[in-house]
Amino acid sequence: MSEQSSSAVLPVDGVRLGTACAGIKKPDHRDLVVMALDEGSRCAAVFTRNRFCAAPVHVARAHLAAGSPRWLLINTGNANAGTGEQGMRDAHACCRALAEQVGAGEQAVLPFSTGVIGEPLPVDRITAGLPAALSALSPDGWEEAGWGILTTDTRPKLASRRVRLSGGEVTLTGMAKGSGMIRPNMATMLAFLATDAEIDQAGLQGLLSAAVGQSFNRVTVDGDTSTNDACVLVATGRAGVAPADQADHERLQTALTGLCVELARAIARDGEGATRLINVQVAGAASEAEAEQVAFTVAESPLVKTALFAADPNWGRILAAVGRAGIDGLDVDGVTIDLDDYRIAEHGGRAAAYEEAEASRRIQGPEVTIRIGLGRGGAEATVWTCDFSYDYVRINAEYRT
Repeated sequence: MSEQSSSAVLPVDGVRLGTACAGIKKPDHRDLVVMALDEGSRCAAVFTRNRFCAAPVHVARAHLAAGSPRWLLINTGNANAGTGEQGMRDAHACCRALAEQVGAGEQAVLPFSTGVIGEPLPVDRITAGLPAALSALSPDGWEEAGWGILTTDTRPKLASRRVRLSGGEVTLTGMAKGSGMIRPNMATMLAFLATDAEIDQAGLQGLLSAAVGQSFNRVTVDGDTSTNDACVLVATGRAGVAPADQADHERLQTALTGLCVELARAIARDGEGATRLINVQVAGAASEAEAEQVAFTVAESPLVKTALFAADPNWGRILAAVGRAGIDGLDVDGVTIDLDDYRIAEHGGRAAAYEEAEASRRIQGPEVTIRIGLGRGGAEATVWTCDFSYDYVRINAEYRT
């Protein structure tokens, strides 16, 4: 009764996906996705905490609270954020257009948008693209949909797991998008997860919230929280297998969290202009919150991130970030910093055996791990980020052109 990861993207019984090119921002670009959920499916979700949350976030929250949705409608190229009352009307109009074509009520549709903020949503293009997306619906549509939800990402992010529970095997599959404006504070810019396990509503929300806390809420590219963040978990129940006991629940939680961690790391690896995935691991903290606080301070330091882009083991920048993380009573003499397993700082300064050439060698590859010991307790946390390159500035300077 164990979890098995899979390099293949596994279909989830009860979920079909269709993708179309609607020309929302540019022609011949996959930018519209429809997900169809079998009757009886349950949905749990978490949304952005940004106070300027987008119109589709408001509508999706309301529709989710009203009942069990059957359709998810996702568009890229336009966030429908900062669009006021017109944005709300447009989000509702897109839901109605899909609902009319599939013979459902508007509240059966959850809308999700990502892209440029402050521009009117091209409702006519989305509506015109719906027939193609619906005709493409397939249980094997995850790969195409993974491309269809991207904005500045360079590649889709998909993952699957199979988990053996007491009553049989269940499948989990998920996709995510996000490359910039990433400091989720709930989930990621957009993530859609599904399982064929049978789970009640409260259990589903609990599974998702716990997984998000250990994964998407610990990834940052640039420290900016999007207006459109959303993460949805669907349980279709089609496997006819439910967690029978606490051990089953823990297996399912472990698998879902592992799936989300894989997607979160993929987001950091594909950060705008990124050349390196950076794992910031903090141990010896007085609490998990304290460990997260230090990890995020280091992960979001522009000075640390630019040094890592240059493969410069500038330990002083890491030390300074730890020192400004706001930890009361921090004894700097007890802090240690390693690159992987190579000690670079201790006792408030450079490690006695430190050699610049060896430290530089440790950060030449595509993945770097910074380990920080605080010497204050037994709590720990890991945050995933990336370096800052010239391309990050270029991508964001040219984002609307």
